[in-house]
Amino acid sequence: MPLSGTCRVVIENVQPEIQGGYPIKRIVGDTVMVTADIFADGHDPISAQLLYRKKGERAFQKTPMQPVENDQWQGKFKVDQIGRYEYTVEGWVTPESVSQYKCLSVVVDRTRARFSAWYERFPHSCATTPGQHGTLADLEQKIPEIAEMGFDVLYLPPIHPIGVSHRKGKNNTITATPEDIGSPWAIGSEEGGHTAINPKLGTLNDFTRLIKKTADYQMEVAMDLAFQCSPDHPYIKDHPEWFKWRPDGTVQYAENPPKKYQDIVPLYFETEEWEALWSELKNVVIFWIRQGIKIFRVDNPHTKPFPFWEWLIPTIKDQYPDVLFLSEAFTRPKIMYRLAKIGFSQSYTYFTWRRTKQEITSYMMELTRTPVLYNTYRPNFWPNTPDILAEPLQYASRSVFMMRFVLAATLSSNYGIYGPTFELCVNEPMEQEPPGNEEYLHSEKYEIKQWKEDGENIRPFITKVNKIRKENIAFQTTYNITFCETHNDHLLAYGKKMGNNRIIVIVNLDPNHKQSGKVLLPLAALGIPPNQSFMVHDLLTDEKYQWHGEFNYVELVPDKYPAHIFRVE
Repeated sequence: MPLSGTCRVVIENVQPEIQGGYPIKRIVGDTVMVTADIFADGHDPISAQLLYRKKGERAFQKTPMQPVENDQWQGKFKVDQIGRYEYTVEGWVTPESVSQYKCLSVVVDRTRARFSAWYERFPHSCATTPGQHGTLADLEQKIPEIAEMGFDVLYLPPIHPIGVSHRKGKNNTITATPEDIGSPWAIGSEEGGHTAINPKLGTLNDFTRLIKKTADYQMEVAMDLAFQCSPDHPYIKDHPEWFKWRPDGTVQYAENPPKKYQDIVPLYFETEEWEALWSELKNVVIFWIRQGIKIFRVDNPHTKPFPFWEWLIPTIKDQYPDVLFLSEAFTRPKIMYRLAKIGFSQSYTYFTWRRTKQEITSYMMELTRTPVLYNTYRPNFWPNTPDILAEPLQYASRSVFMMRFVLAATLSSNYGIYGPTFELCVNEPMEQEPPGNEEYLHSEKYEIKQWKEDGENIRPFITKVNKIRKENIAFQTTYNITFCETHNDHLLAYGKKMGNNRIIVIVNLDPNHKQSGKVLLPLAALGIPPNQSFMVHDLLTDEKYQWHGEFNYVELVPDKYPAHIFRVE
Protein backbone atom coordinates (compact mmCIF):
# COMPACT_ATOMS: atom_id res chain seq x y z
CA MET A 1 0.00 0.00 0.00
CA PRO A 2 1.59 3.30 -1.07
CA LEU A 3 2.22 6.04 1.47
CA SER A 4 0.14 9.16 1.18
CA GLY A 5 0.66 12.73 2.24
CA THR A 6 3.05 15.51 1.44
CA CYS A 7 6.80 15.15 1.20
CA ARG A 8 8.67 15.68 4.47
CA VAL A 9 12.02 17.47 4.41
CA VAL A 10 14.79 15.91 6.47
CA ILE A 11 17.08 18.20 8.52
CA GLU A 12 20.22 16.60 9.96
CA ASN A 13 23.72 17.45 11.16
CA VAL A 14 22.95 21.01 12.21
CA GLN A 15 26.17 22.77 13.20
CA PRO A 16 27.07 24.20 15.60
CA GLU A 17 25.20 21.99 18.03
CA ILE A 18 26.62 20.77 21.35
CA GLN A 19 25.73 17.28 22.55
CA GLY A 20 23.50 17.41 25.61
CA GLY A 21 21.72 20.57 24.53
CA TYR A 22 24.32 22.98 25.89
CA PRO A 23 24.66 26.41 24.27
CA ILE A 24 27.52 27.50 22.09
CA LYS A 25 29.42 30.68 23.06
CA ARG A 26 29.99 33.86 21.08
CA ILE A 27 30.97 37.49 21.70
CA VAL A 28 28.67 40.44 21.06
CA GLY A 29 29.03 41.51 17.44
CA ASP A 30 29.93 38.01 16.21
CA THR A 31 28.30 36.33 13.25
CA VAL A 32 27.02 32.82 13.91
CA MET A 33 27.47 30.59 10.86
CA VAL A 34 25.00 27.68 10.76
CA THR A 35 25.13 24.69 8.43
CA ALA A 36 22.73 21.77 8.05
CA ASP A 37 22.10 18.78 5.81
CA ILE A 38 18.66 19.38 4.27
CA PHE A 39 17.08 17.03 1.72
CA ALA A 40 13.90 15.22 0.72
CA ASP A 41 12.88 12.32 -1.50
CA GLY A 42 12.17 13.05 -5.11
CA HIS A 43 13.45 15.90 -7.23
CA ASP A 44 11.29 18.82 -6.11
CA PRO A 45 13.25 21.98 -5.23
CA ILE A 46 13.82 22.62 -1.52
CA SER A 47 13.81 25.93 0.33
CA ALA A 48 15.38 26.55 3.75
CA GLN A 49 15.77 29.35 6.22
CA LEU A 50 17.50 30.12 9.48
CA LEU A 51 15.37 31.40 12.37
CA TYR A 52 16.84 33.26 15.37
CA ARG A 53 15.78 35.52 18.21
CA LYS A 54 17.02 36.97 21.47
CA LYS A 55 15.68 34.91 24.38
CA GLY A 56 12.45 36.46 25.61
CA GLU A 57 11.39 37.78 22.22
CA ARG A 58 8.20 36.26 20.82
CA ALA A 59 8.93 36.31 17.11
CA PHE A 60 11.86 34.77 15.27
CA GLN A 61 13.80 36.74 12.71
CA LYS A 62 14.33 34.85 9.46
CA THR A 63 17.12 34.74 6.92
CA PRO A 64 17.38 32.50 3.84
CA MET A 65 19.83 29.61 3.76
CA GLN A 66 21.81 28.79 0.64
CA PRO A 67 22.82 25.36 -0.70
CA VAL A 68 26.55 24.67 -0.58
CA GLU A 69 27.20 21.10 -1.79
CA ASN A 70 25.99 17.54 -1.21
CA ASP A 71 22.72 18.70 0.38
CA GLN A 72 24.49 20.95 2.86
CA TRP A 73 22.93 24.36 3.40
CA GLN A 74 24.38 27.44 5.04
CA GLY A 75 23.06 30.57 6.75
CA LYS A 76 24.22 33.13 9.28
CA PHE A 77 22.98 35.68 11.76
CA LYS A 78 24.60 38.36 13.90
CA VAL A 79 24.35 38.51 17.68
CA ASP A 80 24.39 42.19 18.61
CA GLN A 81 23.43 42.03 22.30
CA ILE A 82 24.84 40.17 25.28
CA GLY A 83 22.57 37.48 26.68
CA ARG A 84 21.12 34.29 25.21
CA TYR A 85 19.87 33.74 21.67
CA GLU A 86 17.91 30.84 20.18
CA TYR A 87 18.17 29.54 16.64
CA THR A 88 16.76 26.76 14.48
CA VAL A 89 16.49 25.66 10.85
CA GLU A 90 13.41 25.18 8.65
CA GLY A 91 13.13 23.40 5.33
CA TRP A 92 10.22 22.72 2.96
CA VAL A 93 9.15 21.67 -0.51
CA THR A 94 5.68 23.15 -0.21
CA PRO A 95 4.25 25.47 2.47
CA GLU A 96 2.37 22.46 3.85
CA SER A 97 5.54 20.39 4.31
CA VAL A 98 7.66 22.55 6.59
CA SER A 99 10.12 20.68 8.83
CA GLN A 100 11.77 22.45 11.72
CA TYR A 101 14.80 21.36 13.74
CA LYS A 102 14.85 21.60 17.53
CA CYS A 103 15.74 24.96 19.04
CA LEU A 104 19.43 25.51 19.85
CA SER A 105 20.99 28.32 21.86
CA VAL A 106 24.01 30.60 22.01
CA VAL A 107 25.28 32.54 25.04
CA VAL A 108 26.63 35.92 23.96
CA ASP A 109 29.22 37.50 26.24
CA ARG A 110 30.93 40.86 26.29
CA THR A 111 34.32 41.31 24.64
CA ARG A 112 36.34 40.73 27.81
CA ALA A 113 35.32 37.08 27.74
CA ARG A 114 37.45 36.69 24.60
CA PHE A 115 40.28 39.17 25.19
CA SER A 116 41.78 39.90 28.59
CA ALA A 117 45.05 40.19 30.49
CA TRP A 118 44.83 39.19 34.17
CA TYR A 119 47.12 40.30 36.99
CA GLU A 120 46.87 38.48 40.33
CA ARG A 121 47.82 40.34 43.50
CA PHE A 122 47.54 39.61 47.25
CA PRO A 123 46.42 42.76 49.08
CA HIS A 124 48.13 41.60 52.28
CA SER A 125 51.54 42.19 50.64
CA CYS A 126 50.85 45.70 49.41
CA ALA A 127 51.95 47.70 52.47
CA THR A 128 54.96 50.00 52.06
CA THR A 129 56.29 49.18 55.55
CA PRO A 130 58.15 45.81 55.77
CA GLY A 131 56.23 43.19 57.75
CA GLN A 132 53.07 45.28 57.97
CA HIS A 133 49.80 43.69 56.83
CA GLY A 134 48.69 45.34 53.62
CA THR A 135 45.20 46.68 53.01
CA LEU A 136 42.82 47.28 50.14
CA ALA A 137 43.72 50.95 50.41
CA ASP A 138 47.40 50.03 49.90
CA LEU A 139 46.47 48.02 46.82
CA GLU A 140 44.47 50.96 45.51
CA GLN A 141 47.68 52.97 45.33
CA LYS A 142 49.17 50.38 42.98
CA ILE A 143 46.35 50.50 40.44
CA PRO A 144 48.05 53.09 38.17
CA GLU A 145 51.24 51.02 37.76
CA ILE A 146 49.28 47.80 37.12
CA ALA A 147 47.21 49.60 34.48
CA GLU A 148 50.37 51.11 32.97
CA MET A 149 51.67 47.58 32.35
CA GLY A 150 48.61 46.97 30.17
CA PHE A 151 46.50 44.66 32.34
CA ASP A 152 42.72 44.99 32.31
CA VAL A 153 41.67 42.49 35.01
CA LEU A 154 42.97 42.73 38.58
CA TYR A 155 42.32 39.39 40.22
CA LEU A 156 42.26 39.19 44.02
CA PRO A 157 42.53 35.96 46.04
CA PRO A 158 39.80 35.68 48.72
CA ILE A 159 39.44 38.85 50.79
CA HIS A 160 37.22 37.35 53.51
CA PRO A 161 37.95 36.71 57.22
CA ILE A 162 40.39 33.80 57.66
CA GLY A 163 39.76 30.95 60.08
CA VAL A 164 41.96 30.24 63.09
CA SER A 165 41.33 26.53 63.65
CA HIS A 166 43.94 24.39 61.86
CA ARG A 167 45.37 27.56 60.33
CA LYS A 168 48.30 26.94 57.99
CA GLY A 169 51.71 28.36 58.86
CA LYS A 170 54.53 29.51 56.62
CA ASN A 171 55.42 27.14 53.78
CA ASN A 172 52.08 25.33 54.20
CA THR A 173 53.00 23.82 57.56
CA ILE A 174 50.09 22.40 59.56
CA THR A 175 51.14 24.26 62.73
CA ALA A 176 50.78 28.02 62.79
CA THR A 177 52.22 30.60 65.16
CA PRO A 178 50.11 33.48 66.50
CA GLU A 179 51.78 35.75 63.94
CA ASP A 180 50.84 33.63 60.91
CA ILE A 181 48.15 35.16 58.70
CA GLY A 182 46.77 31.86 57.36
CA SER A 183 45.64 31.00 53.84
CA PRO A 184 42.98 33.34 52.39
CA TRP A 185 41.19 30.27 51.02
CA ALA A 186 40.34 29.14 54.60
CA ILE A 187 37.27 31.35 54.56
CA GLY A 188 35.26 32.35 57.61
CA SER A 189 35.70 33.26 61.26
CA GLU A 190 33.72 34.93 64.02
CA GLU A 191 34.25 38.11 61.98
CA GLY A 192 32.07 36.79 59.16
CA GLY A 193 31.94 34.57 56.12
CA HIS A 194 31.60 34.85 52.35
CA THR A 195 29.98 38.30 52.34
CA ALA A 196 32.44 39.84 54.81
CA ILE A 197 35.82 41.55 54.35
CA ASN A 198 38.85 40.52 56.38
CA PRO A 199 39.16 43.43 58.86
CA LYS A 200 42.93 43.46 58.36
CA LEU A 201 42.31 44.36 54.72
CA GLY A 202 39.76 47.08 55.43
CA THR A 203 36.05 47.60 55.00
CA LEU A 204 33.38 47.07 52.37
CA ASN A 205 33.65 50.78 51.58
CA ASP A 206 37.37 50.30 50.94
CA PHE A 207 36.54 47.48 48.55
CA THR A 208 33.95 49.40 46.55
CA ARG A 209 36.38 52.33 46.35
CA LEU A 210 39.00 49.95 44.95
CA ILE A 211 36.52 48.76 42.32
CA LYS A 212 35.79 52.34 41.28
CA LYS A 213 39.49 53.26 41.15
CA THR A 214 40.18 50.23 38.98
CA ALA A 215 37.37 51.25 36.60
CA ASP A 216 38.91 54.73 36.32
CA TYR A 217 41.89 53.02 34.67
CA GLN A 218 39.75 50.94 32.26
CA MET A 219 40.30 47.83 34.37
CA GLU A 220 38.00 45.73 36.52
CA VAL A 221 38.34 43.60 39.61
CA ALA A 222 37.92 39.83 39.44
CA MET A 223 36.92 38.24 42.72
CA ASP A 224 37.74 34.74 43.94
CA LEU A 225 34.68 32.57 44.45
CA ALA A 226 35.70 29.72 46.75
CA PHE A 227 32.70 27.77 48.03
CA GLN A 228 34.36 26.19 51.05
CA CYS A 229 34.71 27.05 54.74
CA SER A 230 37.19 27.15 57.55
CA PRO A 231 36.08 25.25 60.68
CA ASP A 232 35.28 28.68 62.17
CA HIS A 233 32.87 29.81 59.45
CA PRO A 234 29.46 31.00 60.74
CA TYR A 235 27.81 28.38 58.51
CA ILE A 236 29.22 25.61 60.72
CA LYS A 237 27.27 26.83 63.74
CA ASP A 238 24.21 28.22 61.99
CA HIS A 239 23.76 25.51 59.36
CA PRO A 240 25.36 22.23 60.46
CA GLU A 241 23.05 20.46 57.99
CA TRP A 242 25.15 21.92 55.14
CA PHE A 243 28.12 19.74 56.11
CA LYS A 244 28.74 16.00 56.15
CA TRP A 245 29.53 14.89 59.69
CA ARG A 246 31.40 11.75 60.67
CA PRO A 247 30.25 9.54 63.58
CA ASP A 248 32.81 11.16 65.90
CA GLY A 249 31.25 14.61 65.31
CA THR A 250 33.95 15.97 63.01
CA VAL A 251 34.05 16.95 59.35
CA GLN A 252 36.69 15.54 56.99
CA TYR A 253 38.93 18.31 55.74
CA ALA A 254 39.02 19.15 52.04
CA GLU A 255 41.31 17.42 49.57
CA ASN A 256 42.12 17.87 45.89
CA PRO A 257 44.63 15.03 45.46
CA PRO A 258 47.51 15.15 45.93
CA LYS A 259 46.89 18.40 47.87
CA LYS A 260 45.43 18.40 51.37
CA TYR A 261 43.69 21.36 52.99
CA GLN A 262 43.56 20.73 56.72
CA ASP A 263 42.27 24.29 57.30
CA ILE A 264 39.20 23.86 55.07
CA VAL A 265 36.00 21.84 55.35
CA PRO A 266 33.89 21.19 52.22
CA LEU A 267 30.24 22.06 51.86
CA TYR A 268 27.91 19.10 51.40
CA PHE A 269 26.09 19.95 48.18
CA GLU A 270 23.95 16.78 48.32
CA THR A 271 22.52 17.57 51.77
CA GLU A 272 18.79 17.10 52.25
CA GLU A 273 18.71 20.87 52.70
CA TRP A 274 20.45 21.44 49.35
CA GLU A 275 17.91 23.97 48.13
CA ALA A 276 18.62 26.30 51.04
CA LEU A 277 22.39 25.85 50.61
CA TRP A 278 22.33 26.47 46.87
CA SER A 279 20.12 29.53 47.34
CA GLU A 280 22.53 30.93 49.92
CA LEU A 281 25.50 30.49 47.58
CA LYS A 282 23.58 32.21 44.78
CA ASN A 283 22.92 35.10 47.15
CA VAL A 284 26.65 35.33 47.88
CA VAL A 285 27.33 35.83 44.18
CA ILE A 286 24.56 38.41 43.85
CA PHE A 287 25.84 40.28 46.91
CA TRP A 288 29.22 40.88 45.26
CA ILE A 289 27.68 41.68 41.88
CA ARG A 290 25.75 44.44 43.61
CA GLN A 291 29.04 45.82 44.95
CA GLY A 292 30.30 46.11 41.37
CA ILE A 293 31.95 42.74 40.65
CA LYS A 294 31.36 41.31 37.16
CA ILE A 295 34.11 38.66 36.98
CA PHE A 296 34.54 35.66 39.27
CA ARG A 297 37.49 33.28 39.28
CA VAL A 298 35.94 30.08 40.64
CA ASP A 299 38.16 27.95 42.88
CA ASN A 300 38.15 24.18 42.22
CA PRO A 301 34.73 24.01 40.52
CA HIS A 302 35.34 20.34 39.64
CA THR A 303 35.03 19.43 43.34
CA LYS A 304 31.38 20.59 43.32
CA PRO A 305 28.49 18.84 41.53
CA PHE A 306 27.94 19.60 37.86
CA PRO A 307 24.18 20.17 38.45
CA PHE A 308 25.01 23.00 40.85
CA TRP A 309 26.92 24.94 38.20
CA GLU A 310 24.32 24.05 35.53
CA TRP A 311 21.79 25.79 37.76
CA LEU A 312 23.82 28.64 39.23
CA ILE A 313 25.58 30.09 36.19
CA PRO A 314 22.55 30.38 33.88
CA THR A 315 20.48 31.70 36.79
CA ILE A 316 23.01 34.45 37.43
CA LYS A 317 23.55 35.26 33.75
CA ASP A 318 19.82 35.48 33.05
CA GLN A 319 19.72 38.35 35.54
CA TYR A 320 23.24 39.70 34.99
CA PRO A 321 24.31 38.72 31.46
CA ASP A 322 27.57 40.69 31.62
CA VAL A 323 28.96 38.55 34.49
CA LEU A 324 31.84 36.19 33.61
CA PHE A 325 33.08 33.05 35.35
CA LEU A 326 36.63 31.66 35.05
CA SER A 327 36.96 27.95 35.87
CA GLU A 328 40.07 27.09 37.91
CA ALA A 329 39.90 23.36 37.36
CA PHE A 330 43.27 21.71 36.87
CA THR A 331 41.86 18.22 36.51
CA ARG A 332 41.16 15.65 33.82
CA PRO A 333 40.53 17.25 30.40
CA LYS A 334 37.02 15.91 29.88
CA ILE A 335 35.94 17.35 33.22
CA MET A 336 37.47 20.70 32.31
CA TYR A 337 35.64 20.67 29.00
CA ARG A 338 32.36 19.68 30.65
CA LEU A 339 32.59 22.67 32.99
CA ALA A 340 32.97 24.93 29.96
CA LYS A 341 29.93 23.39 28.30
CA ILE A 342 27.74 23.91 31.35
CA GLY A 343 28.46 27.61 31.52
CA PHE A 344 31.95 28.79 32.52
CA SER A 345 33.02 31.77 30.40
CA GLN A 346 36.77 31.03 30.48
CA SER A 347 38.92 28.13 31.65
CA TYR A 348 42.41 27.50 32.99
CA THR A 349 44.43 25.12 30.82
CA TYR A 350 47.40 22.76 30.69
CA PHE A 351 49.54 25.39 28.93
CA THR A 352 51.28 25.80 32.29
CA TRP A 353 53.09 22.48 31.68
CA ARG A 354 53.43 22.45 27.88
CA ARG A 355 57.08 23.03 26.93
CA THR A 356 58.21 21.52 23.65
CA LYS A 357 57.29 22.52 20.12
CA GLN A 358 55.28 19.31 19.67
CA GLU A 359 53.47 19.66 23.01
CA ILE A 360 52.49 23.27 22.38
CA THR A 361 51.47 22.74 18.76
CA SER A 362 49.32 19.66 19.42
CA TYR A 363 47.66 21.27 22.43
CA MET A 364 46.79 24.42 20.50
CA MET A 365 45.36 22.35 17.68
CA GLU A 366 43.21 20.45 20.17
CA LEU A 367 41.88 23.69 21.69
CA THR A 368 41.26 25.54 18.44
CA ARG A 369 40.32 22.83 15.93
CA THR A 370 38.06 20.55 17.99
CA PRO A 371 34.52 21.79 17.17
CA VAL A 372 33.06 21.36 20.65
CA LEU A 373 36.01 23.23 22.22
CA TYR A 374 35.97 25.95 19.58
CA ASN A 375 32.31 26.56 20.41
CA THR A 376 32.42 26.30 24.22
CA TYR A 377 35.95 26.40 25.71
CA ARG A 378 37.73 29.75 26.00
CA PRO A 379 41.27 29.03 27.21
CA ASN A 380 43.03 31.35 29.65
CA PHE A 381 46.81 30.71 29.73
CA TRP A 382 48.63 31.10 33.06
CA PRO A 383 52.39 30.38 33.24
CA ASN A 384 52.22 30.46 37.06
CA THR A 385 49.75 30.73 39.95
CA PRO A 386 50.21 31.01 43.74
CA ASP A 387 49.80 27.21 43.88
CA ILE A 388 51.91 26.42 40.84
CA LEU A 389 55.54 27.25 40.21
CA ALA A 390 55.56 24.95 37.20
CA GLU A 391 58.65 22.96 36.33
CA PRO A 392 59.55 25.15 33.30
CA LEU A 393 60.00 28.12 35.68
CA GLN A 394 61.80 26.37 38.55
CA TYR A 395 65.32 27.78 38.91
CA ALA A 396 64.78 29.37 35.49
CA SER A 397 66.56 32.38 34.04
CA ARG A 398 65.03 35.72 33.15
CA SER A 399 64.89 34.68 29.49
CA VAL A 400 62.66 31.69 30.38
CA PHE A 401 60.14 33.96 32.08
CA MET A 402 60.15 36.26 29.04
CA MET A 403 59.72 33.30 26.69
CA ARG A 404 56.85 31.80 28.69
CA PHE A 405 55.19 35.20 28.87
CA VAL A 406 55.31 35.69 25.09
CA LEU A 407 53.82 32.24 24.58
CA ALA A 408 50.96 32.81 27.04
CA ALA A 409 50.16 36.29 25.76
CA THR A 410 50.29 35.54 22.02
CA LEU A 411 49.04 31.97 21.74
CA SER A 412 45.89 32.78 23.72
CA SER A 413 43.81 35.95 23.68
CA ASN A 414 43.13 35.44 27.41
CA TYR A 415 46.07 35.02 29.76
CA GLY A 416 47.14 35.87 33.30
CA ILE A 417 50.16 35.99 35.59
CA TYR A 418 50.59 35.77 39.33
CA GLY A 419 51.93 39.32 39.56
CA PRO A 420 55.15 40.21 41.38
CA THR A 421 56.51 36.66 41.42
CA PHE A 422 56.45 36.60 37.63
CA GLU A 423 57.75 40.13 37.15
CA LEU A 424 60.65 39.41 39.51
CA CYS A 425 61.26 35.94 38.06
CA VAL A 426 60.83 34.21 41.43
CA ASN A 427 61.91 30.64 40.69
CA GLU A 428 62.64 28.68 43.88
CA PRO A 429 60.27 25.81 44.74
CA MET A 430 59.80 24.23 48.12
CA GLU A 431 62.11 21.22 48.41
CA GLN A 432 60.17 18.34 49.87
CA GLU A 433 58.76 14.95 49.07
CA PRO A 434 57.31 13.89 46.74
CA PRO A 435 59.60 14.98 43.89
CA GLY A 436 58.04 17.42 41.46
CA ASN A 437 56.57 19.68 44.12
CA GLU A 438 55.30 22.93 42.61
CA GLU A 439 54.75 25.02 45.75
CA TYR A 440 56.73 28.23 46.00
CA LEU A 441 59.31 28.37 48.77
CA HIS A 442 58.10 31.00 51.28
CA SER A 443 54.79 31.21 49.44
CA GLU A 444 52.85 34.43 49.66
CA LYS A 445 49.72 32.34 50.27
CA TYR A 446 50.81 31.97 53.88
CA GLU A 447 52.87 35.06 54.67
CA ILE A 448 53.29 38.75 54.01
CA LYS A 449 55.90 39.56 51.38
CA GLN A 450 57.81 42.75 50.72
CA TRP A 451 58.39 42.71 46.97
CA LYS A 452 61.34 44.65 45.56
CA GLU A 453 59.29 46.18 42.81
CA ASP A 454 61.90 48.82 41.98
CA GLY A 455 64.62 46.19 41.47
CA GLU A 456 65.51 44.16 38.39
CA ASN A 457 62.37 42.79 36.75
CA ILE A 458 60.79 42.13 33.37
CA ARG A 459 58.07 44.74 33.80
CA PRO A 460 59.14 46.78 30.72
CA PHE A 461 58.98 43.64 28.58
CA ILE A 462 55.52 42.74 29.92
CA THR A 463 54.36 46.29 29.23
CA LYS A 464 55.62 46.17 25.66
CA VAL A 465 53.94 42.84 24.87
CA ASN A 466 50.63 43.99 26.35
CA LYS A 467 50.79 47.15 24.24
CA ILE A 468 51.40 45.05 21.13
CA ARG A 469 48.39 42.84 21.99
CA LYS A 470 46.07 45.82 22.32
CA GLU A 471 47.28 47.52 19.14
CA ASN A 472 46.97 44.43 16.93
CA ILE A 473 43.52 42.93 16.58
CA ALA A 474 44.95 39.60 15.37
CA PHE A 475 45.89 38.84 19.00
CA GLN A 476 42.35 39.38 20.22
CA THR A 477 41.11 35.88 19.47
CA THR A 478 42.69 32.48 20.08
CA TYR A 479 41.17 30.58 17.17
CA ASN A 480 42.92 32.24 14.21
CA ILE A 481 46.30 30.57 14.75
CA THR A 482 48.22 28.89 11.93
CA PHE A 483 51.49 27.12 12.74
CA CYS A 484 54.50 27.47 10.47
CA GLU A 485 57.04 24.82 9.62
CA THR A 486 60.60 25.41 10.82
CA HIS A 487 63.80 23.47 10.25
CA ASN A 488 64.75 23.80 13.91
CA ASP A 489 62.73 22.15 16.69
CA HIS A 490 63.81 24.90 19.10
CA LEU A 491 61.94 27.48 17.02
CA LEU A 492 58.16 27.68 17.35
CA ALA A 493 56.50 29.84 14.70
CA TYR A 494 52.86 30.74 14.15
CA GLY A 495 50.81 33.29 12.29
CA LYS A 496 47.65 35.17 13.23
CA LYS A 497 45.45 37.20 10.93
CA MET A 498 42.39 39.35 11.53
CA GLY A 499 41.28 41.55 8.66
CA ASN A 500 44.34 43.38 7.36
CA ASN A 501 46.29 42.81 10.57
CA ARG A 502 48.81 40.02 9.91
CA ILE A 503 51.20 38.80 12.62
CA ILE A 504 54.01 36.25 12.67
CA VAL A 505 55.39 35.16 16.06
CA ILE A 506 58.63 33.18 16.31
CA VAL A 507 59.80 31.98 19.74
CA ASN A 508 63.14 30.48 20.76
CA LEU A 509 62.23 27.62 23.12
CA ASP A 510 65.89 27.15 24.10
CA PRO A 511 66.63 29.59 26.95
CA ASN A 512 70.40 29.03 26.86
CA HIS A 513 71.51 29.23 23.25
CA LYS A 514 71.03 31.23 20.08
CA GLN A 515 68.83 29.36 17.64
CA SER A 516 68.42 30.04 13.94
CA GLY A 517 66.82 28.55 10.88
CA LYS A 518 64.35 29.04 8.08
CA VAL A 519 60.63 29.48 8.62
CA LEU A 520 58.11 28.31 6.03
CA LEU A 521 55.34 30.90 6.07
CA PRO A 522 51.72 29.98 5.21
CA LEU A 523 51.43 32.82 2.71
CA ALA A 524 47.83 32.07 1.70
CA ALA A 525 46.62 31.96 5.32
CA LEU A 526 48.35 35.30 5.96
CA GLY A 527 46.99 36.88 2.79
CA ILE A 528 50.44 37.37 1.23
CA PRO A 529 50.72 36.85 -2.55
CA PRO A 530 53.33 34.24 -3.56
CA ASN A 531 56.69 35.36 -5.00
CA GLN A 532 56.19 38.87 -3.67
CA SER A 533 58.52 40.79 -1.38
CA PHE A 534 57.06 42.18 1.82
CA MET A 535 58.21 44.06 4.89
CA VAL A 536 58.05 42.60 8.41
CA HIS A 537 58.29 44.93 11.38
CA ASP A 538 59.49 43.43 14.69
CA LEU A 539 57.25 45.12 17.23
CA LEU A 540 59.58 44.15 20.10
CA THR A 541 62.80 45.65 18.70
CA ASP A 542 61.34 48.08 16.13
CA GLU A 543 63.61 46.54 13.47
CA LYS A 544 62.33 45.96 9.92
CA TYR A 545 63.29 43.28 7.39
CA GLN A 546 62.57 42.74 3.72
CA TRP A 547 61.34 39.18 3.17
CA HIS A 548 60.47 37.32 -0.01
CA GLY A 549 58.50 34.16 -0.63
CA GLU A 550 57.76 31.27 1.69
CA PHE A 551 61.16 30.57 3.26
CA ASN A 552 62.82 33.24 5.40
CA TYR A 553 65.75 33.12 7.83
CA VAL A 554 65.56 34.10 11.50
CA GLU A 555 67.82 33.89 14.54
CA LEU A 556 67.07 34.58 18.19
CA VAL A 557 69.44 35.16 21.09
CA PRO A 558 67.49 34.41 24.30
CA ASP A 559 69.50 36.79 26.51
CA LYS A 560 68.36 39.68 24.31
CA TYR A 561 64.86 38.81 23.14
CA PRO A 562 63.48 35.26 23.12
CA ALA A 563 60.99 36.04 20.35
CA HIS A 564 60.15 38.00 17.24
CA ILE A 565 56.69 39.50 16.98
CA PHE A 566 56.50 40.55 13.33
CA ARG A 567 53.73 42.58 11.78
CA VAL A 568 53.49 42.18 8.03
CA GLU A 569 53.56 45.60 6.42
